[in-house]
Amino acid sequence: MSPHYKIAFIGSHSVRKTNAVHSFAGAVGRSGRSVEVGREVVRFNPLGLNEGATPEAQLWVIMAQIQQELELRTRADVLVTDRAVIDNFAYFLRVTKGRDPFDIKPLIHNWSQTYDMYVRLRPDIPLKADGVRSTNRKFREEIEKNLDLIIPKFLDPERLVELGASEITESFDWDGLLEQLCGPPTSDEPEPQPVQLEPTLWD
Repeated sequence: MSPHYKIAFIGSHSVRKTNAVHSFAGAVGRSGRSVEVGREVVRFNPLGLNEGATPEAQLWVIMAQIQQELELRTRADVLVTDRAVIDNFAYFLRVTKGRDPFDIKPLIHNWSQTYDMYVRLRPDIPLKADGVRSTNRKFREEIEKNLDLIIPKFLDPERLVELGASEITESFDWDGLLEQLCGPPTSDEPEPQPVQLEPTLWD
């Protein structure tokens, strides 16, 4: 049985995570491996989002993230997720002012170990309205500060790759990152299969 790999693209909002997720998933498919994509669950949050989110709303996001990953984890060789529990936790801590009213830190710490690789996208591009996420620069900066604080405490640095959001373009070469995640290609790997993904809108 082939191993299953899980890679998460993380960061604050409007840093081209979704574009990166679909582009990387396409590279996985072209390599002959099967792939599943985990969508950004906050967009389906019935309790609110952005600056007005409540602790309960952010708790829903974290639980929905874990549920989605449980459902998709073994369906393909590689699961590519748009966010992880760690960046959703950064939003949670902003709302709770650093407190942990539901005592979820142990869960966040343990679940954070289930990812084989993280790709953090740094916000070196302007905020852009997409009809869902906030365009408040201060809000994004607050999330980045939280990430700077919690990532060293929760993530293995050997599993973390950092890229500038501006690097995520149509011409970005994902082969090196794919090899880092899955190892070098072998001669008995199947022929590449076509992959159909949702269209992305490049900035």
